[in-house]
Amino acid sequence: MTIPATLPGDIELRVSDGPVPYRAALEEMTARNAAIAAGEAHELVWLLEHPPVYTAGTSAASAELLDPRFEVVEAGRGGRYTYHGPGQRVGYVLLDLRKRARDARGFVHALEGWVIETLRDFGVEGFRSEGRIGIWTTDIDGREAKIGAIGVRIRKWVTMHGFAVNIRPDLSHFAGIVPCGIEEFGVTSLARLGREVDFATWDRALVARAASFLGALESPCSRETA
Repeated sequence: MTIPATLPGDIELRVSDGPVPYRAALEEMTARNAAIAAGEAHELVWLLEHPPVYTAGTSAASAELLDPRFEVVEAGRGGRYTYHGPGQRVGYVLLDLRKRARDARGFVHALEGWVIETLRDFGVEGFRSEGRIGIWTTDIDGREAKIGAIGVRIRKWVTMHGFAVNIRPDLSHFAGIVPCGIEEFGVTSLARLGREVDFATWDRALVARAASFLGALESPCSRETA
C-alpha cells in the first residue's frame, strides 16, 4: 500500500521523514488550526517524530517533572506531562468538527479506537482503562502498561494535537516524568513486546483504518464499549 496524499474527505495527509522540533510543530499546528477554523485551509493529519522533549499539558503538576533532562515545552493541550522522542510515532489530527458531530468526548473516543484497532493489526491488544488516560496493553511482565498517549485541544470546534504511539523509543527517557500523572503503571512499546515495526509499516496500517475513524465522527458516540 502506498501512503496517499489525502484521506477521505479531502483531508491532507502529511508524513515527515525526519525529526521535527516540537516548538516548530506546535507553532505550525496552531496556525493551521486557526486557518481551518477560518475556512482558509484543508483539514490535516500529520504523522511525525520529535527529538526528545517533555511536554506539559494544562493539568501538569510541577512535582511530576522528576528530571528535566530534555527541553520542557508547554503544549496547550489537555493532560499532564508526556514524553516525545525518537522511535515514537506522533499523529496530529486537525479536523473541523463543525462538519461532523460536535462531540469532544466522542472525538477522543474515536481517536483511541483508531490507535487500538491499528495495534491489533500487529497482534497487540490495546484497551482503554477507566480513569486512566491513554492506550494500555499487557506488558511482558503481565502488568498493564501504557503504549500510547492521547492529548487533544479543540478551538472553535477544530481539533489539534492527537496521539503518540511507542513504536521503538528509548523507554528510559520516560523516567524523567510521571507520564500523564500515573505513577503505578509503566510504559511499553511494540519493540518491547517483540514486534519489530518501522514507521512506514505502522503508517500504512493506520491509514488503512482512517476511513473507519472518520466514519465514527459522523454521529455522537455512546462510548459504552471499550
